[in-house]
Amino acid sequence: MRFILHYLGHYKKLILINICSVFGFALVELGIPTIVANMIDVGVMNQDPGYIYQMGLLIVVISVVGVGGTILLGYCSAKISTSITRDIRNDVFDKIQTFSHTEFNRFGISSLITRTNNDAFQIQLFVNVILRTALLTPVMLGLSVFLTIRTSLELSAILAGTFPIIILGVVLVAWMSHPISQKQQKSLDGLNRISRENLTGIRVIRAFNNDAYEETRFNETNDAYTDHSKKIFKLMSLTQPVFFCLMNIAMMLIFWVASTKIDAGTLQIGKLVAFMDYLFHAMLSMMLFCSVFIMYPRAEVSAGRIKEILDTDPLIKNPEEGIHVQRNMQELAFNHVSFVYPDGEEKVLDDISFTAKKGDTIAFIGSTGSGKSTLINLIPRFYDVSCGAITIDGIDIRNFDLSVLRDKIGFIPQKANLFTGTIADNIRFGNRDASDEEMKHSADVAQAAEFINNKPLKYDDLITESGTNVSGGQKQRLSIARAIVHHPQIYIFDDSFSALDFKTDAILRNRLKAETGDAIVLIVAQRVSSIMDASQIIVLNEGRMVGKGTHQELLKACPIYYEIAASQLTKEELGNA
Repeated sequence: MRFILHYLGHYKKLILINICSVFGFALVELGIPTIVANMIDVGVMNQDPGYIYQMGLLIVVISVVGVGGTILLGYCSAKISTSITRDIRNDVFDKIQTFSHTEFNRFGISSLITRTNNDAFQIQLFVNVILRTALLTPVMLGLSVFLTIRTSLELSAILAGTFPIIILGVVLVAWMSHPISQKQQKSLDGLNRISRENLTGIRVIRAFNNDAYEETRFNETNDAYTDHSKKIFKLMSLTQPVFFCLMNIAMMLIFWVASTKIDAGTLQIGKLVAFMDYLFHAMLSMMLFCSVFIMYPRAEVSAGRIKEILDTDPLIKNPEEGIHVQRNMQELAFNHVSFVYPDGEEKVLDDISFTAKKGDTIAFIGSTGSGKSTLINLIPRFYDVSCGAITIDGIDIRNFDLSVLRDKIGFIPQKANLFTGTIADNIRFGNRDASDEEMKHSADVAQAAEFINNKPLKYDDLITESGTNVSGGQKQRLSIARAIVHHPQIYIFDDSFSALDFKTDAILRNRLKAETGDAIVLIVAQRVSSIMDASQIIVLNEGRMVGKGTHQELLKACPIYYEIAASQLTKEELGNA
């Protein structure tokens, strides 16, 4: 509840207006029955038309005020609840941006989406009910009970007998719904996960003709979510018939007792009419107030899931007084770097040391799982080293402000990621202020200009979600263009040329030399032919550095590198080397 109150505190003025509207609405709802009772007992009994018209006019005025209060109450409730949901989603999104890869792996992408969307929506519904009901019903209930007691103490005793039964029922429903709500939200996580996997992997599913298997998997998860939802809805749906049953029983008892009192002349008909209206408002207010507690367990589960994200302390922290100085970098060094994944036990990298100076091209090669991608992921601090240090010009990268550090880097991942938008938008993602000339130049260097110019709208042509309307090689070239337009001081290519043919690869690398002459270039590659001209080649094997040197030096001194080269190059090429 504190979590919700924290956000409610941002809208004190609107809440104050909301409370005023509540009191106005309650006054109207309970004032009209009192006036009607007086009209019956005074105007009708005394046959005074003037009094009846006067009271009728007062009812019209109060009704108009009541309509205004209702509209204002609805507006304030909707405004506050939707604004709070917006604030929660903004805070969750901002928090997620600070997460390292560890936190993403811990929560899962699908769960983060569910918490941002569905869990925030559950809180919106709950807050709306609180503002419209939880504030209104205590006022209505208190005034209704007071007026019923004032009207007839004996009849009020019947009303009081129904309250404990309603409260007991609400406590039981809330107690039973809490664990079901937890299971429901977890099953929704699974539903989103399977849906996401199916949509992104539709080509693989169809290629292996596994549509039926995936349908079964989805149906099982969907059925689980449906079962939990049904249980929640059944519990909720029981409350209303039970309430009306109790109210009807109470009304029967009240009519029976009231008839004897009217017959004895101790109760007027107008008073009975007003009492029945007070009774309806009292019991309806009680039911509505209890519905808040019925909804609370589900909102509590959602709030807890969101709070878990907001309270998570990211493993990668931005230093409070991080270095913000933007200067030309001269040297990048790994000093006895070792790394173990947070949930792992064995070292993925062990005692890695090398130095890369401005203008150098450092290449990394090795078998699958040797730690190449992990190594370069340490530079932009996607993970932090477990031992040793990575330094830029002698300064540990953990001392840099994260935005400053990452601004120095142009990262081209192994899997090219494009965003929905135009080709120009995707290239300018690396530099929002890039001119048309800079954008076109980067595309030309990345060998993307030719296929872009063949598009109907050229740079304004639309890239669909996940870039499904461009080939793998085109994705990689656009990713490289995005990095070039950024003008970084460190270029990191994580096997970013794998989808290119040899001719395009050779032309692109040749063009890159002129662009990256004043920067450090780090390349993860599988093709030996692509890194033969590197200033330094580092050979990794099971996380250890087993070779370092030029292509020719490694052919002579590193058996693992020779095996890799021999599997790709001809004997003549090996001999010439």
